[in-house]
Amino acid sequence: MKVGIPKEILPGETRVALIPETAKRLVAKGLEIQVETGAGAAAGFDDAAYTEAGASIVGDHAAVLGGSDLVLKIARPAMAADGVGDEVAMLREGGALITFLQPFSQKELLQQLAARRVTAMSMELIPRITRAQNMDALSSMATVAGYKAVLLAANAFHRFFPMFMTAAGTIAPARALILGAGVAGLQAIATARRLGAVVEAFDTRPAAGEQVLSLGAKFIALDVDHADAEDAGGYAKELSADKHQQELELIASRLPRTDIVITTAQIPGRPAPVLITEDMLKQLKPGSIVVDLAVESGGNCALSELNKVVVKHGVTLIGQANLPALMPTHASQMYSKNIANLVQHLTPEGALQINMEDPITSGVVVTQDGKIVHPALQS
Repeated sequence: MKVGIPKEILPGETRVALIPETAKRLVAKGLEIQVETGAGAAAGFDDAAYTEAGASIVGDHAAVLGGSDLVLKIARPAMAADGVGDEVAMLREGGALITFLQPFSQKELLQQLAARRVTAMSMELIPRITRAQNMDALSSMATVAGYKAVLLAANAFHRFFPMFMTAAGTIAPARALILGAGVAGLQAIATARRLGAVVEAFDTRPAAGEQVLSLGAKFIALDVDHADAEDAGGYAKELSADKHQQELELIASRLPRTDIVITTAQIPGRPAPVLITEDMLKQLKPGSIVVDLAVESGGNCALSELNKVVVKHGVTLIGQANLPALMPTHASQMYSKNIANLVQHLTPEGALQINMEDPITSGVVVTQDGKIVHPALQS
């Protein structure tokens, strides 16, 4: 079976779906890996490393997409409307694709993939079960994003993070507030703590409190029942209007003493909840920093702007999308292992087997046999 690794063409994407080390592992399992020239260059992996791993190098983008039984990507396929090339049209009709499809916001893409009878699988939809933990690319990329968010904040901040005792006097530590204690939030907490900040964290899920405390941060809790705050998969649920208002008031009470805010709160398939309104933003001190990790799904801060750094009411708002692409080497390494584990699960005998009775397979398959088949995406 031919597995293709194309070079990513959407603007700003520097990662690669499979690194040489992992390609070697799949070659040993009997898969034929073909990699587009320069596919891994931006992430630090040259063509020679892929050749040494047993992969072949193909010079043409369309040849990789159209000549592979299974295509592995990290960004969604480009459509004609993106203006950089129609990757959907280049895919082999009846072939298979695994990538981050952004399925809840890309209905037109899903329809186009179904029309080409592509069996498309979305890495966002890996089920949260024990057998699939080593395939959880969403958590891997959230780890990278949470780490990088704090570094961006530290770079933009005009003060030190840690406390300093100097001949010029004592310098107080920065105070950071992390909104959302999922994977990205927990990594942001750990990174801010390593840099010496005093850290508080808020999450609507009561169960997150123990993890926050274990990292040395203070947990800011909302009075809400577990069943109202968290779904069966462990993700945060949308709160009632009354509880959301209480949430805003609780967050607002922390802002006057906060220097750095990292927002990570997202609800799968829904716009990100607004946790910092314009009036709340005014309560932050001039020179404070907000890094909005939910900016691609609407933003947790009402004034965040996608892929822009702006100053509003004296506060610097960082709305950089796709933070993992700013750390492409390790992001690619982590994603590569996740996707390779899924590929091995789907190819137990060297050929793709789509068994919809299997919870992992049925969880990730979005389009099959000319239709959108995932229950959560059918309208």
